[in-house]
Amino acid sequence: MFRSKQLSLSDVYADCLDTFDNDKPGFLSMLEQNIDIDALIPLSFRQRFYAWTGRPREHPLTGFIWALIIQRIFSIPTDSLLIIFLRFSKELREFCGFTKVPDASKFTRFKQSFLSDLRDMFDRLVDLTEPICAQIDPKLAAMTIFDTSGIEAYVTENNPKYANSLIRSMKAWKEAKSLSDSFDPYKAAYAAMPSCAASEPAVKQLYINGHFCYVYKFGMITNGLGIVRDIAFYDKKFLAAHPEIEVGKKSDSPDEDKSLGDSKALIPTLSGFFARHPQIRPDVFLGDSAFDTIDIYAGLLKELKFSKAFIPLNARADSKYPDCTIDELGRPCCPKNPKLPMKQEGSKSHLRCGRPSMKFVCPKMKWVTEDGKPKRRTSCEDPCTGSPCGRMFYIYPEKDLRTFPGTVRGTDEWNAAYKVRTIAERTICHFKDSLLVSGRKTRNAQTLHADLLLSGITQLITVLLADKINRRQYIRSLKPLIAA
Repeated sequence: MFRSKQLSLSDVYADCLDTFDNDKPGFLSMLEQNIDIDALIPLSFRQRFYAWTGRPREHPLTGFIWALIIQRIFSIPTDSLLIIFLRFSKELREFCGFTKVPDASKFTRFKQSFLSDLRDMFDRLVDLTEPICAQIDPKLAAMTIFDTSGIEAYVTENNPKYANSLIRSMKAWKEAKSLSDSFDPYKAAYAAMPSCAASEPAVKQLYINGHFCYVYKFGMITNGLGIVRDIAFYDKKFLAAHPEIEVGKKSDSPDEDKSLGDSKALIPTLSGFFARHPQIRPDVFLGDSAFDTIDIYAGLLKELKFSKAFIPLNARADSKYPDCTIDELGRPCCPKNPKLPMKQEGSKSHLRCGRPSMKFVCPKMKWVTEDGKPKRRTSCEDPCTGSPCGRMFYIYPEKDLRTFPGTVRGTDEWNAAYKVRTIAERTICHFKDSLLVSGRKTRNAQTLHADLLLSGITQLITVLLADKINRRQYIRSLKPLIAA
């Protein structure tokens, strides 16, 4: 009988150290020969790092960057383990340019102090890799895919015992007060959970992958090749730059909360991305059903000039009543009598969304006075809705963009293109698992922000290296190349 062996930290360290010793002449020299890290660092980054502060820098800028990139290429899970590798591997230490290995606090301060500079370096690499992606596959490179996720922080609220204690408290409250079954302790516990972590206000509550957690929320834009194009962080700075975004309160549905947040963040995120990278022009957008709103179609196809938007219809946006047919004059008709046109009642928008609309009411509706107030009442014997005023129908002049967003749903073109959308989710999973975004024992928002940017920098340098050595099949990950 085969018995599995429990790996210890010493076993993992021995295996990784053996990998460094055996592969150093090949892999590290390949990086050294094909990637000029000095040319990839923006001048402003170098000037800020080496600014005169009264004490010279003990460690070089390229050393920090290479060490953090190597950490992600080899999936070294913690900074402490990275420091151990640097101390015991002379080759790796010389490759990074360290005469003395920095301690863990210096790596943390580097991430927090030069966060904006890491962002500039990431944007520079996006511009450098765009022509490479276009050469590999122009059709996939022209696709823009957007998705959101979150980095789970190391905070008390993410401990399962925290949520369980709230649920137990609500159950005990229900029993003590003899409340009816209409009181749901799980909904009550959800409402009682704080909106952000006590130790870090930037870490917000989110419902992802079927569970509640406290995360640092971000949005990621990739192309059809799965190469990251932009990373947006939905913190106070982002909200201050986009005052048009309204942060709503919790609803009864955590899934609905998430979709509302995603839909509000989409257009500002894309607008900022294209403003920073004017040479990247939008063509095809792919997103999930959370973006199925009239405002988003107008923003994508009219403002941002996408030619096509592949977004499936959202079942929550559909009416629960029978749809109204439109006659030859463009008037909606009674759902149960297509020959009976509905009555128009003004063309001013009566909705909170503010979109222009034309309102039609039941053809058998009349105004009556009840309790001294005018009210609508229908005389229909077979009403299509339970409302006493009868069915109301709105026509949106811009609704055609939702019906025909540059393509037709259900066609072979739609099915083939929409399958590509999942690559954004796979890229996010790759960042979290292989490039060490998740599982970090940190609660500081700036550190989480920097870790994600460094993962993006690592993937883009992977694209540059794969292009240099004519191994473009490795543009997403170098691990197969290292193992070969």
